[in-house]
Amino acid sequence: MPPRVSIIVPCYNEQATICQLLEAIFHQTYPCTSMEVVIADGLSEDGTRDAIADFQSGHPDLLVRIVDNTARSIPSAVNCAIQASLGEFIIRMDAHSRPYPNYVERCLAALDSGLGENVGGVWQIEPGGNSWIAESIAVTAAHPLGVGDAGYRIGARASRVDTVPFGAFHRSLIDKIGPFDESLLSNEDYEFNARIRQSGGSVWLDPEIVTVYYARSTLRELARQYWRYGYWKFRMLRRYPGTLRWRQSLPPLFVASLIVFAFLAWWPPAAWVLGLELALYVTVLMLAGVFSAIQHRKLYLSIGLPLSIATMHLAWGAAFLWSMSLSTMDSSKHG
Repeated sequence: MPPRVSIIVPCYNEQATICQLLEAIFHQTYPCTSMEVVIADGLSEDGTRDAIADFQSGHPDLLVRIVDNTARSIPSAVNCAIQASLGEFIIRMDAHSRPYPNYVERCLAALDSGLGENVGGVWQIEPGGNSWIAESIAVTAAHPLGVGDAGYRIGARASRVDTVPFGAFHRSLIDKIGPFDESLLSNEDYEFNARIRQSGGSVWLDPEIVTVYYARSTLRELARQYWRYGYWKFRMLRRYPGTLRWRQSLPPLFVASLIVFAFLAWWPPAAWVLGLELALYVTVLMLAGVFSAIQHRKLYLSIGLPLSIATMHLAWGAAFLWSMSLSTMDSSKHG
């Protein structure tokens, strides 16, 4: 009998976390014999494949297969893993995550109930390292000032939403709306969910579906992550402008205002507005840091949270504007 559920995992150099994910899948309340794990590996250069092989030898009841993702992008990994999979249901997971024991069971229950064509849950965000800045980044990743109203990060009631992390769906959905868009190196899941909604389907968030997600451990890694998010968000919005949300427009508007007023700083009114804007922004972030430090009883959050939020805002906003400018130049060349 072929497996009923195929768990899809994009992977590249994940030696440190891949076995945590596989152990969590092995201990699901859903039977192992009805699942398979298809790992699309981007030709990892660390010990990822050795770690997977060690897991396989110790857990023969769970079918784990590796396929090569030669394009080394997330959407290509998802697509080639789906193509190689056999299950009726597709559940995407991440090598940086650890699903709760009932994750698969809850996903299938939501799909069987017809609540949505794609279903997902919430993140329980934990630090990706042991440093004070890693813990600050984890708190920031679930803070409204950092991520706005993203329900899967800050917690939400069960409802229809724009997108969910990872997601679970019937294999037939791919036949209906097509595979993940490999021209988008990020935001491919949001674009996939936009096509679901355009086709008349819905995306369902169930807060009882929980996965532990490990945040980035340094400000540099966080900046790179949010630069990628911002850059590809604009590329996605060119195709689906109606999906823009207020929280997504604020960082590029903020960065654009800083650039404009800094350029005009020779003019006293512009310099005054720039100073006022920066003072207000820093004050809000510092207050948020103090409140978080009190709430979590961790003094370092009074500094770490403002630094992390500012990194997210500036990287995301600058990348969005950079992507917009490149797109404008490309359009003018071909116009």
